[in-house]
Amino acid sequence: MNYIELSCEVFPPRYTEIAMAAFSEYGFESFAENEKGFSGYIPEKLFNEDNFKALELFGNKEIKVNYSIKKIPEQNWNAVWESNFEPVLIGNECYIRAPFHPALTGIKHEIIIEPKMSFGTGHHETTHMMVQLLLEQNICGKDLLDMGCGTAVLAILAKKSGANKVLAIDNDEWAFNNAKENCERNGAEEIEVIQGDASAIGEKKFDLILANINRNVLTTDIPVYACALKRNGIILLSGFYEADLTIIKSKATQFGLRHLRYIAMNSWCAAAFTKE
Repeated sequence: MNYIELSCEVFPPRYTEIAMAAFSEYGFESFAENEKGFSGYIPEKLFNEDNFKALELFGNKEIKVNYSIKKIPEQNWNAVWESNFEPVLIGNECYIRAPFHPALTGIKHEIIIEPKMSFGTGHHETTHMMVQLLLEQNICGKDLLDMGCGTAVLAILAKKSGANKVLAIDNDEWAFNNAKENCERNGAEEIEVIQGDASAIGEKKFDLILANINRNVLTTDIPVYACALKRNGIILLSGFYEADLTIIKSKATQFGLRHLRYIAMNSWCAAAFTKE
């Protein structure tokens, strides 16, 4: 699968985060910021430049966006990804690294992620915040769902933290295969990894649900998540902008989920809800 690399400059620069949020909702899977702006990555099959240029962002007279497009063949992707991949330490408890990085002693949880195309290495604010919120939970003995699992880093952390049954789901074939590899690499083979969307949840019930995707998918699938969440269970949501929290809260409330708290990082947001 080929990817598109879009190199982007935004003027005024303060609107860079808004542009990244808009591109994320369009389907861009990951971003790498640089001195001039940022680069975004999306599967070539999902990118149509005419549709892309129709985004509301490009009609905003206050914002000017310059971009260039480059195709990245699948065989070159790992080299691009690895060149930008650095280990991540979250809360002095969770250390996420690639196999080619040195280990770090004195850390409660070390997770080794092969830096392939899958989203979720801890670098993006949303993954970082989901790890932060997950570390606050009492996971031991709980059944957990990681929806839109990407690399399965959250599922692996949950299993290492004592979760009982863990189900990881992603609709992308590359992410599905990468998630299985990462589970095996971290001694978490008991995690069940499924390729699919929210319909793959079926009749299963969970004490804790994680969904780090994007606003549009979340608002569509929140009813499914609410149904799959056990009473008094916790759901952690991210992948959306802080300005969209009101939309997420409104949808969650409609289906019996009560907002507990949220955290924000560089205008991205992660929120916790419970089912009473």
